[in-house]
Amino acid sequence: MGVLTKDRAICLRAVDYSETSQVVTLFARQSGKVRAIAKGSKRPKSAFDGPLEPLSFGEIVFSGVHKDTLATLTEFQSQPVRGEVRRNLAALQNALLAAELLDLLTEEYDPHPALFDHVLEFLQDIEEGRAGPDRRGLLVRLILFQFALLHEVGLRPTLNACVNCRRPVAVDRRASYFSSTANGLVCRDCEMNFPDKIRLSPKAAHCLVDLGRIAQADQATLDEIEQVLIHHFTHILGHPPKTAAHLLNA
Repeated sequence: MGVLTKDRAICLRAVDYSETSQVVTLFARQSGKVRAIAKGSKRPKSAFDGPLEPLSFGEIVFSGVHKDTLATLTEFQSQPVRGEVRRNLAALQNALLAAELLDLLTEEYDPHPALFDHVLEFLQDIEEGRAGPDRRGLLVRLILFQFALLHEVGLRPTLNACVNCRRPVAVDRRASYFSSTANGLVCRDCEMNFPDKIRLSPKAAHCLVDLGRIAQADQATLDEIEQVLIHHFTHILGHPPKTAAHLLNA
């Protein structure tokens, strides 16, 4: 079986491999993203106590640490998904988008302990209802997670000044923009150089310049920022995240 590795992980994805087994994508605190086969996980009396579920998290044991082959998951002492993720469709949609982005933007066996802690806190806040029952509280946490993800994978956009001229972005009556090509904010004087730019409302621009304002933003501003982020992730990935359409249509 090889050397066994113990870690703590979140299940990002689970697909059927056979009538009795699954292939899972896990994001582990010390190991990074791990793709593994969970043999016999769908059997009623398996070592996993039933099929593995996306968004569940807990202690894992696995063998094999090669990018070109699947690891073998031997233990997953998971906390099953219950709470708000089961009862609240908006909570589920937010959590699934976070899991999809985490899977798409991280590399196998490239650990990000701080990012693991952030996403686990995000999921626990949603699961235990600390984000509140409405879309606003959920969206605040999703947006902050998305910025943390971009930062951790080296794609954090420039938000403290115009990417092009480096001057502070004015957020009064002067228009400001976000450009995915530029990877950040663009002022009115430079926007003509970036055909893909999105014009921002003053409230949204204020929040992007100072992310601490996001927690107090109104629903319309949060929706605007999330649309900008989805557009930005689409640019980075080359395609829209699959789960984003459900969120934007909520």
